Amino acid sequence: MMSRRFPYLLLFLLLSLTGGAQTATTYVTERNLPYYPASVAKSDAYIRERCVLDLYYPKGVQNFPTVVWFHGGGITGGEKELPEALQEQGIAVVGVNYRLSPKVKNPAYIEDAAAAVAWVFQHIADYGGSDELIFVSGHSAGGYLASMVGLDKRYLQKYSIDANQIAGLIPFSGHTITHFTIREERGIPGTQPIVDAYAPLYHVRPDAPPLLLITGDRELEMLGRYEENAYLMRMMKVAGHKETTLYEMDGYGHNMTAPAFPLLLNEVHRIVKRKHTSPETVEK
Repeated sequence: MMSRRFPYLLLFLLLSLTGGAQTATTYVTERNLPYYPASVAKSDAYIRERCVLDLYYPKGVQNFPTVVWFHGGGITGGEKELPEALQEQGIAVVGVNYRLSPKVKNPAYIEDAAAAVAWVFQHIADYGGSDELIFVSGHSAGGYLASMVGLDKRYLQKYSIDANQIAGLIPFSGHTITHFTIREERGIPGTQPIVDAYAPLYHVRPDAPPLLLITGDRELEMLGRYEENAYLMRMMKVAGHKETTLYEMDGYGHNMTAPAFPLLLNEVHRIVKRKHTSPETVEK
């Protein structure tokens, strides 16, 4: 259980170590795959429009890890993406769209995030991936959704999936209190903190998946985002969780994804190694 500032020199070394991996592997992208069943989507045009995902995966590889990536945008905007820094790294990446406020209200977008993660659990083996190596991540609003799906077990239980099956949670600069858009839907100002059932902090527990929290510099971040994550780290420790780590990216503000991606990849490789399956040894 630790908190770390992350200086530029270590960032340079990490970028050097992670660059150029897996260049001999062919990668395939499948776009706009619906993650709700047709029976759900047929009567809702907005679900058909927004509830789709892109899947990028290494062809001819077995048991590869997968990172499910939720875009940011305050739950009011943004589009699914396959971050370039995660490509050609021996892993699959799933970029997810979800419904947005104000067209829908809480908890519709959290339910969408859970449905997308459930789809990956149910289908990634069809592409060669391991359902034991699914990591959930995202930036800002996406980090919030990743944390909610992984810490509040109710959302995945709907699909008969235990959230503890997630290999790791890696939110980037995500709210750990109740999201400001949810507060806005209720008429509560963004400067009024709330911790209720829609706050990751509400769901601290000792048996959660490994949790890697990454934020920008506390002096440059948005509205105390570092301090929120530091409190989540502390409360996870108090609850008895053994694998929560917090990195603070010195010199970076809220848009801190570039220096954070090498940390995400290191976490994936750490857990893959621990599970005795290495990306370098799974090719057919």
